[in-house]
Amino acid sequence: MIAILKYNAGNIRSVVNALHRLGVEPVLTDDAVELRRADRVIFPGQGEASVAMSYLREHGLDRVLLSLTQPVLGICVGQQLMCRSSEEGHCQCLGLFDVPVVRFRPADSSRQKVPCMGWNSLHELRSPLYDGVRDGEHVYFVHSYYVPLCGDTIATADYIQPYSASLHRDNFYATQFHPEKSGDVGQQILKNFLALQG
Repeated sequence: MIAILKYNAGNIRSVVNALHRLGVEPVLTDDAVELRRADRVIFPGQGEASVAMSYLREHGLDRVLLSLTQPVLGICVGQQLMCRSSEEGHCQCLGLFDVPVVRFRPADSSRQKVPCMGWNSLHELRSPLYDGVRDGEHVYFVHSYYVPLCGDTIATADYIQPYSASLHRDNFYATQFHPEKSGDVGQQILKNFLALQG
């Protein structure tokens, strides 16, 4: 069973549709038993970090996420909430990755717009999550905050400065970009996630 975490975040429907294209019927749930029983868990989202984090805590979903032992994929805000803290709402997050999330600070705001929105290329790919994906392939981003480069970085992107496009530690994987909106490349990444050894 593939579970998608149900919480107060947008963009979950597009993840469901992307999995349908791969022939997978996911379960959308916030039930702790179902999440722990799932073969894979996807933690997607768009929204404000501190609001989303408060919701997770109020519903005990932070503890559930921290307890999972199967492959977990955080997407966009999902990646950011898996980090130590976020400047968005100045909140403490799950701490699965020991790195802060910070806001883009362009040197020239007339040329470097925030949020970063659109297609950007991936580089320095180093994970089975990117099997069959070539360096320089383009994926779709929408974000005002980013994860700095760190020891858990498995793919990089560059907007204003280089940053972590993707992270991995233990059974936890994450992407700042939206694989479900990234065409064939994104489908390959989701397919790779579903094939990861638990």
